[in-house]
Amino acid sequence: MPKTISQFDWLSILVYFLLVIIGWVNIYSASLDDTARSFFDLDQIYGKQMLFIILSVFLIVILLSLEAKFYERFSSIFYIISLISITGLFFFGKTINGATSWYAIGSFTFQPAEFAKVGTALALSKFISDIQTNIHSLSHQFQAFIIIALPAVIILMQPDAGSAMVYAAFFFPLYREGLSGGYLIVVVIGVLVFVFTLLFGPIWVSVGATILVALLFFLKKKRIAGLMASLSLLIVAIALSFSVDYIFENIFEQRHRDRFNIVLGKEVDNRGIGYNTNQSEIAIGSGSWFGKGWTEGTQTKGNFVPEQHTDYIFSTVGEEWGFVGSAVVIFLFIFLILRIIHLAERQKSQFNRVYGYSVAGILFLHFFVNIGMVIGIFPTVGIPLPFFSYGGSGLWGFTILLFIFLKLDSDRMSFW
Repeated sequence: MPKTISQFDWLSILVYFLLVIIGWVNIYSASLDDTARSFFDLDQIYGKQMLFIILSVFLIVILLSLEAKFYERFSSIFYIISLISITGLFFFGKTINGATSWYAIGSFTFQPAEFAKVGTALALSKFISDIQTNIHSLSHQFQAFIIIALPAVIILMQPDAGSAMVYAAFFFPLYREGLSGGYLIVVVIGVLVFVFTLLFGPIWVSVGATILVALLFFLKKKRIAGLMASLSLLIVAIALSFSVDYIFENIFEQRHRDRFNIVLGKEVDNRGIGYNTNQSEIAIGSGSWFGKGWTEGTQTKGNFVPEQHTDYIFSTVGEEWGFVGSAVVIFLFIFLILRIIHLAERQKSQFNRVYGYSVAGILFLHFFVNIGMVIGIFPTVGIPLPFFSYGGSGLWGFTILLFIFLKLDSDRMSFW
């Protein structure tokens, strides 16, 4: 351990271990059966997760022992290795649940996409710190987008839409470093056009968009420059609207189409593709204010929520710990994310700051989408809850992501 051990942000470390422990407690409940022998039974899911947690402690010691400059110096190497690892899946990967996202060595499986986020965060931080300016120029923006898009596209081709979607989180550090908010507006408009087209069809969306642009034009006192920008956006929106059906039917897989239709209320399938979400909502709703008690959840004990120990682990929290327990978990996540942003803002190194915002963005997107998915406001896209969901790759990936930043923060030149 370095002599600057007192400079580690122990508050963030404490929250990390609280989340990991609470996660394990709920994994134990979700996977408990009559054959259980001990907490360390490696034949059980909770026993394996305990092993992953113990190994994470050794991983943390290594991460905090390395020199902070090591991560910046070898960031490009980490990025290249991550690209190679996710590309190799097309040749050596194992297909699980329709996605070739895993390497299998005997009974051990490894998901490189969980570590590719770390490599991308390091590479993006290095690129932005090297240009030593805000990311205003189109050439710099294009290069940054390429760094983000390469792993995202490779993962999308596996196909693993959920893991690929996480790369949208990197717009958060880019925005902090000067990227125009116009990009975010365009993305939001694109999402709204897509959803409204699925609900109402391209004709009504085109009519509504035209009326909205006309109103904006008159409210802005008929400025020509504003009109040209609005017309350009309108043309793109209409073109996107009329292409939605093709994208939805030919690019999305049937399981993704079904999940969108269920969330949008166009289909009701509580026994088929919507079964997981429906059972998850029942489990959370039955927990009331204080829950049914640890290992006492009837939905959980009855295995009504498939794969509850992974993507749907939060439904166990809702059922057994109730609204109060759920609120505590949500508070801990929000606190950790805000804490990381606070730490990022006090960095003198631009590399450290960009990396910190990348960590905060990734954790927020995982947390927000996973819980939204579990309570039925987002389609099921296979995004785990950080530090909670079962799996060594996920736990180690998020641990590496966080503790690299805490090491960088401990090496800062400013104190508070």
